[in-house]
Amino acid sequence: MLGKLGFPSELYPNVMAAKKTAKKAAAKKAAKKPTEKPAKKAAAKKAPAKKATKVAKAASKVEKKAGPSIDSVARSAYLNYRRRVENGLPGDSHGDWLEAERQLRENG
Repeated sequence: MLGKLGFPSELYPNVMAAKKTAKKAAAKKAAKKPTEKPAKKAAAKKAPAKKATKVAKAASKVEKKAGPSIDSVARSAYLNYRRRVENGLPGDSHGDWLEAERQLRENG
């Protein structure tokens, strides 16, 4: 007698067993589909975290471009003060500080 797949079921019992196994696997997949959706939702929730990482990277780039450290500006301002006093040039400490910031930004 021929089975549903066109094979004689007496000669090929493994074919019939394989078909039953395939049906069981399909039933298990159907049962697993609802559990896969929350996993997809969890993956979707992780995607904004990547965006947050991009935002954090952009913020760190802005911080790097913010300018030189206060210590380096203070050191440079002091040197500007010394040069100004030694040469007898007019000015004040505020101007020395601003000049130091400008110099450090130009020199990078």
